[in-house]
Amino acid sequence: MSAAMDTESTYSGYSHYSGHSKKAHRQGRDRHKSPRSKDGSRSEKSVTIQTPPAEPLLGNDTSRAEEGQDDNWGETTTAITGTSEHSISQEDIARISKDLEDSVGLDCKRYLGLTVAAVLGLLVFLTPIAFILLPQILWRDDLEPCGTVCEGLFISVAFKLLILLIGTWALFFRQPKADLPRVFVFRALLLVLIFLFVFSYWLFYGVRILDLKDTNYQGIVQYAVSLVDALLFIHYLAIVLLELRQLQPMFTIKVVRSTDGESRYYSLGHLSIQRAALVVLENYYRDFTVYNPALLTASKSRAAKHMAGLKVYNVDGPGNNASGQSRAMIAAAARRRDSSHNELYYEEADHERRVKKRRARLVVAVEEAFTHIKRLQAEEQQKAPGEMMDPREAAQAIFPSMARALQKYLRTTRQQQYHSMESILQHLAFCITNNMTPKAFLERYLNPGPTLQYDRDRWFSKQWTLVSEEAVTSGLQDGVVFVLKCLDFSLVVNVKKIPFIKLSEEFIDPKCHKFVLRLQSETSV
Repeated sequence: MSAAMDTESTYSGYSHYSGHSKKAHRQGRDRHKSPRSKDGSRSEKSVTIQTPPAEPLLGNDTSRAEEGQDDNWGETTTAITGTSEHSISQEDIARISKDLEDSVGLDCKRYLGLTVAAVLGLLVFLTPIAFILLPQILWRDDLEPCGTVCEGLFISVAFKLLILLIGTWALFFRQPKADLPRVFVFRALLLVLIFLFVFSYWLFYGVRILDLKDTNYQGIVQYAVSLVDALLFIHYLAIVLLELRQLQPMFTIKVVRSTDGESRYYSLGHLSIQRAALVVLENYYRDFTVYNPALLTASKSRAAKHMAGLKVYNVDGPGNNASGQSRAMIAAAARRRDSSHNELYYEEADHERRVKKRRARLVVAVEEAFTHIKRLQAEEQQKAPGEMMDPREAAQAIFPSMARALQKYLRTTRQQQYHSMESILQHLAFCITNNMTPKAFLERYLNPGPTLQYDRDRWFSKQWTLVSEEAVTSGLQDGVVFVLKCLDFSLVVNVKKIPFIKLSEEFIDPKCHKFVLRLQSETSV
């Protein structure tokens, strides 16, 4: 609790808050109370892990009812709570250990694939050089002299190998973006093709050149040149299969988030289901707004309250048929609950009014703070260099004047868990450094941005599960549906094929654009 109180005093020093410490200590004691059974013993199959807070801005109590707060509640609110407490069961521990074992297996599979590809690539580049050097080492005295054409082939082999090396590095040696559940079929086929191709060349070289000790050195060099040419054509084939084939859009996919129904549309080419899932996740972090479970709490609590208001009793006993009376009671309860839409309407209107009010206060506070720092910059130019402020110090100087309004706005819009105090100060210092306006500073908080905008530790899901009735290595088809699941929500993807479009042409002669003025007696013309 000492570390928490030190952090609390630091926050209150920035924002001039005067929180009631008694309430905070009482809440901390309630959180540290372990659940006990009637006989005073702790419940079995559970372990308690205490972790320090993750630096919320000014509190992270999203379950608090917004309706019961007045406009001045931020002045008497403690900045930081105590240590949090989480309980997990033995089943959760077993699941975590299983996930760790699966991640170790995925790492082994990934490194095994990289090792095989690296060994095969090294074999491919050393094979033409070995074809040229082995005759010089084994039977150099019996070889025919290499003329001008043969020496020119050396230059051709060198430059072709250099081009092949650069192309291979650009196409294959990339940092992997994800671990896919299955192998990439086209990449595996290319590796098998290259292995069979190099093995065939080595087999022919061993039988016809090494065993017979061929003395035609120019023919041996030409054989190595043909190998390099064939490898270049295989590289062109890899570019077509891995890069160009998927560029033409063939399918339109709809991605829907299961919790709030937010959706996006994307166009994809010929891809497998697992690679399409990877494209969906890359676009999800860029296009979808960050998932905020606090926004769903109000609707769930409202639905639960209305469902709890329906009670049916059988007054005639269990042996009598009272279905008619039960239906009448259900209809009466339904009529009483027909007014729930009015409650929802006024609740949403009140929430919008409160958001607009606190938004206006936040805009005014930030504009005044930025005006103050501009005036300080003009005055500091005449002072000694030692008294100048850097952007970090300037941000810390003007932050307290806007902290209360920003805290209240983030709490009202339920965004406080995504903005820590350190991230706000860094963003404020960034805006001051680049001479950005107050509107540019507020854009991050007034308009919920994409997921990548926020701190990585608050939204990044390390594990996604791909659920599909079709094999994940099969290509996309019309009507295919697959699901991407993470811990809190899932993304439902529906695939539709782009229809075939038939265009016809109709020629219009420019000479046919002739018109006649039709005069009538009633007109003013």
